[in-house]
Amino acid sequence: MSAVPAPTSAATNPVPFEFEAGRWSHHYLARVEQALSLWVGDGAPAGLGDAMRYAVLDGGKRLRPLLVLAAYEAVCSGQPAAAAAAPATAADDAALRAACAVELIHAYSLVHDDMPCMDNDVLRRGKPTVHVQFGEAQALLAGDALQAFAFELLTPDGSAIPPATQATLCRLLARAAGSAGMAGGQAIDLASVGVALTEDQLRQMHRLKTGALLQGSVLMGAVCGHAAQPAYQALSDYGAAMGLAFQVVDDILDVVADSATLGKTAGKDAAADKPTYVSLLGLARAQAYAQELLRESQAALERSGLPDTRALGALADMVVRRSH
Repeated sequence: MSAVPAPTSAATNPVPFEFEAGRWSHHYLARVEQALSLWVGDGAPAGLGDAMRYAVLDGGKRLRPLLVLAAYEAVCSGQPAAAAAAPATAADDAALRAACAVELIHAYSLVHDDMPCMDNDVLRRGKPTVHVQFGEAQALLAGDALQAFAFELLTPDGSAIPPATQATLCRLLARAAGSAGMAGGQAIDLASVGVALTEDQLRQMHRLKTGALLQGSVLMGAVCGHAAQPAYQALSDYGAAMGLAFQVVDDILDVVADSATLGKTAGKDAAADKPTYVSLLGLARAQAYAQELLRESQAALERSGLPDTRALGALADMVVRRSH
């Protein structure tokens, strides 16, 4: 695996007093893209690396990596001045690896989700889906390899990252991605086609299917920064509200946006008779609920007691106000 510089921490690269969300995102996106480009598919045989890189690179909002890094930065902003003045550390390396690992899990889930046995989609991030481009068998293997590589990233050989931190990051990611998270939510989704769910049932499905990995991203960043328990709990609450808001907005966009804007097939949930917030609540109530969840996420940041949560606040705002 190729080496890549660790991200500059919040301590050594503080957020400017006049916070600029675009500038902040550009700074960290560049580091994430550099790391992913160097690491993904390196040495994979028989065209597998090409399929892995196709699935991960050149597309996507990278929201989950940004949440990891924003949470890490927020926790670092509350550390003593002596720690803030320290050079880049193993914690910075852990945060970058966590950011990339969660994106690999997200990418693998999209590869499998798009396959004929699942959603049978042909468009993702504005280009043909992996199984369309490389065939179903290679797409299945690419997803498998990306999932495994995520955990390899979190447990590097000879690293200064404490073993306890590595283990905690692996546990958080596994729980967010597995039967208690994303995979479990997807199972409920597949079983709910044509079924009228209650609002509580729909909320639970989306908290698992989409929200768990978004919330897990925030918590992984908090672990990298060694957050105190009150801040950790507040960030968990933030992640839960923001993660659910993401899916509510996804349901709204599936109705109001076109495929070119979304970069994926619009209207597919209604066509497949899947339960959504729009089908259950109606468009206006779904939009109001997204705003309510945004307020909940911002209130959680205020409860965190962390000095600088502006990046997390900006990301929550982006989730609700996005057009794709």
